Amino acid sequence: MRRRVLLVDGYNIIGDWPELKALQVNDLEGARDLLIQKMAEYQAYTGIEVIIVFDAHMVPGLGKKYNNFQLNIIYTREKETADEKIEKLVKELKRVDIQIYVATSDFVEQRVIFASGAFRKSARELRNEMIAIEKGIEKQVKKTREAKAKTKLPISEEMAEIFEKWRRGEN
Repeated sequence: MRRRVLLVDGYNIIGDWPELKALQVNDLEGARDLLIQKMAEYQAYTGIEVIIVFDAHMVPGLGKKYNNFQLNIIYTREKETADEKIEKLVKELKRVDIQIYVATSDFVEQRVIFASGAFRKSARELRNEMIAIEKGIEKQVKKTREAKAKTKLPISEEMAEIFEKWRRGEN
């Protein structure tokens, strides 16, 4: 099975998704955290490895790598753009057994990425996938709750209530 990797241009996505764009006006860190949380859900749900790249000019200092929510989060070095870092990562990761996707709405970057053999994914496409994933997660949580409420033993509702009261220590 092929390894699948999604490289996300962090600030490009924040600047495109309405909920993140509105949040970044007063709370850029909060917008970053929300994107990271959503991408963690995306990774867990799809099984696609996610690497988020943020430009260093928004966070001064040397390039850094973090591993939050089992995601790789990269802050580029000063004077290195997220686009440059993503292009380097595509070249580093490019192998026959790895399928690479890049999420950005930067048209020039999309062309460069496509030319280097990666698949492009617009910010809108990623957002639509994320909305579908969130709905899928909601359905799974609801099913799990309903399944837990039912017992596997073929007993009447009345007996199930009695057992539940015993379990909770009620007489």
